[in-house]
Amino acid sequence: MSTRASTERTPRTRTGAVLAAVVFAGALLPISLTGASVALPGISDDLGSSLPAAQWVVNGYDLTFASLMLAAGSLADLFGRKRMFRGGLIIFTLTALLAAFSPNVLVLDILRAVAGVGAAGVLTAGSAILAQTFQGQARAKAFAVLGTAFGVGISFGPVLSGFEVNTLGWRGMFLSHAAVGTAVLLFLVRHIKESKAGEAGKVDWPGTLTFTASLFLFILALVQGPQWGWGNPVIIGSLIGCAVLLAAFAVVEKRQARPMFDITLFANPRFVSVSLVPVVLAFGFTAVLMFLPSYFMSVDGVSASTAGLILLFLTVPTLFLPMIAGTLTKYLSNRALMTLSLLVTAIGAAWLTVIAPHASMALLAGPLITIGVGFGISLGILDGAAVSTVEAERAGMAAGMFNTMRLAGEVVAIAAMGSLLVSFTQNEVSGGIGRFSGAYDGSASSLANTLVQGTLPSEAGKVGSGARGAFETFASGGYTSALHSALWLLAAVCAVGAVGIFALLREKKPATASAVVTSAQDAAEAPAKDKELV
Repeated sequence: MSTRASTERTPRTRTGAVLAAVVFAGALLPISLTGASVALPGISDDLGSSLPAAQWVVNGYDLTFASLMLAAGSLADLFGRKRMFRGGLIIFTLTALLAAFSPNVLVLDILRAVAGVGAAGVLTAGSAILAQTFQGQARAKAFAVLGTAFGVGISFGPVLSGFEVNTLGWRGMFLSHAAVGTAVLLFLVRHIKESKAGEAGKVDWPGTLTFTASLFLFILALVQGPQWGWGNPVIIGSLIGCAVLLAAFAVVEKRQARPMFDITLFANPRFVSVSLVPVVLAFGFTAVLMFLPSYFMSVDGVSASTAGLILLFLTVPTLFLPMIAGTLTKYLSNRALMTLSLLVTAIGAAWLTVIAPHASMALLAGPLITIGVGFGISLGILDGAAVSTVEAERAGMAAGMFNTMRLAGEVVAIAAMGSLLVSFTQNEVSGGIGRFSGAYDGSASSLANTLVQGTLPSEAGKVGSGARGAFETFASGGYTSALHSALWLLAAVCAVGAVGIFALLREKKPATASAVVTSAQDAAEAPAKDKELV
């Protein structure tokens, strides 16, 4: 019996359970990302870690998540999507449980990196499972639901995590992730039927290792470059190693009968264009989502839960827009919706420059909602559009590359935003920090790191009471100016990206009837002209 025939006869109860398994597991992934960002100040205080060490709680997860996405997608096609999905979820759940009992930041960073390995398996195999289980309009609806699940994770991740950090501590946050993962494993995964790529083959280890290692070194350089310095031998070596391994990957893939990644996918302009959209959006949405909590906690002195509540203006639209965008595909092309998504996000990022210390919610609601709307539109169409550009047999591979670019884009955006904020803030405060020399013994660099980490209130507590108010005002003003500069850059990236994506996705006009006739006449006359020339 063919795969398609068996899929069409699948009972609704089982397909519903399959969708639920992928959706609940998929929602955990953004919750784990956004939740960790809200918990960073608490983790830093509890474990006594520095800013770079604490940031690896987020960066380590994203790094392995992005680096292994393509390998996980291809291995899922080869060994089985259900097997990869279940194995990835087991790894993710177990590491969340162990993270709750981390004795120091090094152990926590390592566990978070391993969690990213599991997340790569969950997301790529889950997307391929939906592509294999559903067909036609049902597939579009299934991916819209998955997009909504990501919206739920993004929307409520900061709020739930902030509440857990304030009531149970950051360890309780990781325990909740483990509980949800366990429930999916026990009650839903068993309803998934195994599926593989149609042709048997073996693991493309040379391609897997060269690509994964090259992306790992690239992201490592981006994350640590601002902290260690771009002239650091490790950073330079990582960039050189990335280039060498990427070239080796291209060579070995051309010699493989069944490569991990079919490079001809990059000859498909629609697939490339769709894959670039989340990369650009990461600068307008993900980077803002990751660093706004630290701004509110540093400048306004609010708690983690309050910062999460403020972010609801940004994240709640991502809960509703995916389903709306799925409906709009009946009336608007994907090209129009993707361009609209980028433009709306650009407008929101530029508008957010109204942010200021103790700004009212009425002032911030408009720009935050606008950014959320722009990003939410994309969640309802991108996953389905990416896997629909290829045949079902290569769904895992396509999902792997698409999500690799999405996650790599997020890592790049987060690293770039962090670097920009620290650099801009340092420039803003360096000129005036001297007047606090008798009350504050830190440098402009340490103050910038403190602000971006979200721990200004504790740092200001070290300043004498007579100068504390002026110091907080000075530091908050510098951080605000730096954030404004970064937001203008993010808006520009999204606006330029909108123009580029619109151009890349344009349809080729079919030849007119007169052009076809002229072409045929020229072809018919060509032999006669050739004879005359002879």
